[in-house]
Amino acid sequence: MKTEVSISKIRHDAEEEFRAGNFYCSEAVVYSIKNNFNIDMSDDMIAMASGFPVGIGKSKCVCGAVSGGILTLGYFFGRKKGGDKKVQKTLELANELQESFRKNHGCLCCHVQTKGMDMGSGEHKSQCISFTGEIAQKTAEIIVRELELINTDRELINEHY
Repeated sequence: MKTEVSISKIRHDAEEEFRAGNFYCSEAVVYSIKNNFNIDMSDDMIAMASGFPVGIGKSKCVCGAVSGGILTLGYFFGRKKGGDKKVQKTLELANELQESFRKNHGCLCCHVQTKGMDMGSGEHKSQCISFTGEIAQKTAEIIVRELELINTDRELINEHY
């Protein structure tokens, strides 16, 4: 796993994977984190994210990007054995992620976020690309902070001042 990553590249890559039609929101978040952190994560994790787009199986409930971010946080911080107290920290981080989305957009409900939009085109697609990038970025920020890694974007900013 890399100890230095560009959070802006993680956001960009997630948005581009969605924009190009390679992946939907949740898959693009997992894919971008996996590739940019260069982690030994099975591609099965991307496949596990395939049921979350369009608000979980097209039900338009919880934003798929948020679901993909939480799935990825679970990979890094979740427990693998019953009774492990690590789950409490994972729950805190998952809550932080969803609260950031809720603060920015009012709710997690895909149906509310896309009301009146033509699914899969124009305004809807642009909004979901943006949500995907936002969640990939916030997820990466949490991972970088919690694992005390380096965001190379900050290094570039510091070099210019």
